[in-house]
Amino acid sequence: MSTGSVSPRRADTRRNHERILAVAAQTLACSGEVSFNAIAKQAEVGVGTVYRHFPTAADLILAVYEREVCQLVEVVPALLEQRSPEQAFRVWAREHLAHYLITKRGLATALRAASSSAQLPAHAYKSLVDALGTLLNANIAAGTIRSDTSVDTVMRAMAGLLLLRPDEDWKAATENLVDFVWRGMRAD
Repeated sequence: MSTGSVSPRRADTRRNHERILAVAAQTLACSGEVSFNAIAKQAEVGVGTVYRHFPTAADLILAVYEREVCQLVEVVPALLEQRSPEQAFRVWAREHLAHYLITKRGLATALRAASSSAQLPAHAYKSLVDALGTLLNANIAAGTIRSDTSVDTVMRAMAGLLLLRPDEDWKAATENLVDFVWRGMRAD
């Protein structure tokens, strides 16, 4: 076997792990409920495989949360490469952060239940704050926002996205909130 190659079993294990997380994310988004049997069936793996990867429901819920936050963070560099800093911020807030928050209400319910028995990973939240900081720093460097713009303040303002409801025109409400935040931090 050449250096750097991965055994088929390890590759299969990683695929199973990702399939389980993807199915669990969909299930949690819709219902907030965790059924290892239902997840195993949809992921086309045995229930024992789910338990090997995630011994408890809290482990699975926390892994889904970390995966989802990771996706929010990992998109930032690509947005900054493909768009102006202002557009990168707006697209991230509208199409990624707001979409995450509006579609993950079931995950939030499950997280509250899981966090009573497990610690929410602080590094996931810190990663999200760092991603927002990267977007803001790019805008400060471009001169599009004030240099005294605080990540904490913008994060608090963006927390208004948590009040969005799926039964309203949440896309328009998101656009209004993002515009409002942008006007507050825009450079004169």
